[in-house]
Amino acid sequence: MNRVYWDSMLFVYLLEKHPVLGPKVVELYESMTRRSDTLCSSIFTLGEVLTGPRKRNDQVGIRGIREFFAGEDIELLPFTFQTADRYSVIRATNRVSQADAIHLATAAEAGVDILFTNDTSLRKLSIPGIKFFADLDGKLI
Repeated sequence: MNRVYWDSMLFVYLLEKHPVLGPKVVELYESMTRRSDTLCSSIFTLGEVLTGPRKRNDQVGIRGIREFFAGEDIELLPFTFQTADRYSVIRATNRVSQADAIHLATAAEAGVDILFTNDTSLRKLSIPGIKFFADLDGKLI
């Protein structure tokens, strides 16, 4: 059993039913379920994923996303004092966006086993506290 962190885009691909990447995320999720892995993400992810439906004033989508994230299938990790400190280290030592640094710091502070992202630049990083990075094909880096 692993603690597996997804960045925001994996949820976007899943919830918006992306024609190419959505099925890959579904397959990843089903594989994680078979292994009894724990799906983790930052509470920040909820805000990022809600942005698209809010821009479209899609109340049904907003409600669905809120229910999805309130369920028991995802462990939403907090952004704590310690996470903020780790965030500052990541931002000071890596060329990453603020949003990416929040994800990296949250995942690292929680000590996740694998961070899944479709962002090739993030998968090249070495962040203490994150054992492995992986792409949507499950390739560990």
